[in-house]
Amino acid sequence: MTPHLTWLTAIAVACAGIAAGAVNSIVGSGSLITFPTLIALGYPPVLANVSNTVGLVPGSASAVVAYRPELVGQRGRLLRLGPASLLGGITGAFLLLALPSTVFEGVVPVLVLLAAVLMAVQPRVGAWVAARGGDHPHGHFTLVLGVFVTGIYGGYFGAAQGVVLIALLATFIDDHLQRLNGAKNVLAMLVNGAAGIIFITVSHISWPVAALIAAGSIVGGQIGGRFGRTLPAGVLRAIIVVGGVVVAIILAIRWW
Repeated sequence: MTPHLTWLTAIAVACAGIAAGAVNSIVGSGSLITFPTLIALGYPPVLANVSNTVGLVPGSASAVVAYRPELVGQRGRLLRLGPASLLGGITGAFLLLALPSTVFEGVVPVLVLLAAVLMAVQPRVGAWVAARGGDHPHGHFTLVLGVFVTGIYGGYFGAAQGVVLIALLATFIDDHLQRLNGAKNVLAMLVNGAAGIIFITVSHISWPVAALIAAGSIVGGQIGGRFGRTLPAGVLRAIIVVGGVVVAIILAIRWW
């Protein structure tokens, strides 16, 4: 049974959407705000997950708009990596509808923690990759595969997929971290959009919840974009690392 939205619960969902939109544009773990909010209000996990994914799509688009200046000159890069995100998002969405929710639970905290560690040591790892001839302005097969696998996770659940994406991009592509963050937002939007279309087509959506999250995340995406774009690369890296560690701990406590 779907819970009844009151004015207070509607405000709570909208505020969670604002916070998630802001966090997603900078770090990429906004679902850890909206999803637990819906669970706390009594929504079943799958309904909460699919409604949350659909609701956050406009917020992802808002973050992309906010990062427009950083996306200049990245068309080729996104054309190369975008299909991997789309296919991953579609795959993850179908896995969510077909598999028990416990399938990825033990792996996800470890994955997010590893991404945070990778982000912390990224300058050295990136230099090592470049020294071995692995650097490419648009990435190579290993990066494409990593983006695809991250897309599967993003379509399945999505919390902190941005942490994993930015770690991958920063490791395999030699570019300014803010530009890579802008690319991350585009790839995350493709994953969420692909999964959202699948969920709308074959699953039940709580449209009032999705609409509230969408409205909030659009505002949050602009707020996070304007704030995040002013951060120095070192500060942005620190925020992503700390955010990834916190997310991994939260997921581990919740699932283990």
